[in-house]
Amino acid sequence: MSLPDPVLIQVPERLETERLVIAMPHIGLGQALNAAICESLAELRPWMIWAQTAPSVEDSEAVVRHQVARFIERSDLVYQFYLKGPQGQAGRLLGGTGLHRLDWAVRRFEIGYWVRSSAQGQGYVSEAVRALADMAFTQLRARRVEIRADALNTRSRAVAERCGFELEGVLRRDALNTAGEPRDTCVYARIAAL
Repeated sequence: MSLPDPVLIQVPERLETERLVIAMPHIGLGQALNAAICESLAELRPWMIWAQTAPSVEDSEAVVRHQVARFIERSDLVYQFYLKGPQGQAGRLLGGTGLHRLDWAVRRFEIGYWVRSSAQGQGYVSEAVRALADMAFTQLRARRVEIRADALNTRSRAVAERCGFELEGVLRRDALNTAGEPRDTCVYARIAAL
């Protein structure tokens, strides 16, 4: 059985939870994304290679446009999540999430996430991760969804555990941290019921 061209796969562009709107990126988002990243550099810097220096608004807009292109190609499904307004509209940008390292043949995806500093500790990331995982299993027919986290990133690991992902193992010295030193990666996963 041949795999359909991934660009033909229907992927939701917007999800809603009780408190959040989770939406694919859109052109013109660069300024809001830039503000969230610049606010959060100190917390993001130890874990995110892309958060080592403050980007310009133009840099952030270029990132958004590349995210849009990859979303359309179905090569990387980045979403931003927003506080949900009273009429269901997207309010303040809170952070980013997405399905990465897509393997459409296996139907395996990896969830990544970050949240702006002023929105930490309020459960927004867990809410977004649960919604994204549910969408992956139901609408995208995922067989496996992973979360990978630096072994020292206890907050990220706690999100995976709160969202029902099981620690399958630790890959020792499998990647480099932001300082270029070897690090261990914890691999969490949920698998589809047979």
